[in-house]
Formats: sequence, C-alpha cells, structure tokens
Amino acid sequence: MSEEHHHINYVRVWAWLCGLLVVSVAGPMFEIKVVTLITAFGIAGVKAYMVAKNFMHINIAPRYVAYLVTTCLVFMLLFFAGTAPDVMEPKGENWVKPGWHEVDIQGAEKELEEGIFFKDQVDH
Repeated sequence: MSEEHHHINYVRVWAWLCGLLVVSVAGPMFEIKVVTLITAFGIAGVKAYMVAKNFMHINIAPRYVAYLVTTCLVFMLLFFAGTAPDVMEPKGENWVKPGWHEVDIQGAEKELEEGIFFKDQVDH
C-alpha cells in the first residue's frame, strides 16, 4: 500500500486566511445585518475549517479524532442553544441580571462621553 501525502503550502493557506480576515473585518462596514452575519460567522466557520484541516491535520488523523471533534462541537452548540435564551434576556421568571452589569455599562458610557479614557492615554 502506497499512501500519497499531499504537501500543503502553508504560506498559501496563511494568505487565504489573511484575505478572509480582511473580508470579515470589511463586512460590518457595509452596515447591512445579513452581510455582517455572513461575514462574521460564515467566514469564521470557513477559517476554522481551514485551520483544522491544514494546520491541525484533522483530515489525516485517525477517524475517531474527527468524530471526537464533531461531538465536542455538537455539545457546545447544544449548551449554547440551551442557555442563550435565558442569558440574553435582562430578567427571567425567577432571576434578574446582577446590578453590576448595568453599572459597568453606564460607567463606560460616561467615561466615553467625558473622554476620561482618552485623557489617560494622552497623558502618558
């Protein structure tokens, strides 16, 4: 049995990843929700696949490794889907988000309005 191993041009893969990064950063600049979502999550998925395939060599690893990675991703998505409806709401049936969350947001907005953050950086 002779196995042919295709040699990967890592610089070419890196160049593709950099190009996709530019697209994913430029996408939200159009301020179109669908384009932003596609460029943020769609391209992130493509880049993750490219990294796993080319740099982590998942495609030449034993088959159980791919099953293990897939199982982990499925459980992660199930966990997110199960908790996201509760976590993304400001209050629930028996709970309310902690008050420090509101204070942090208001404090950050106040600092941005007053330019406190930028004054600290200019002084140094």
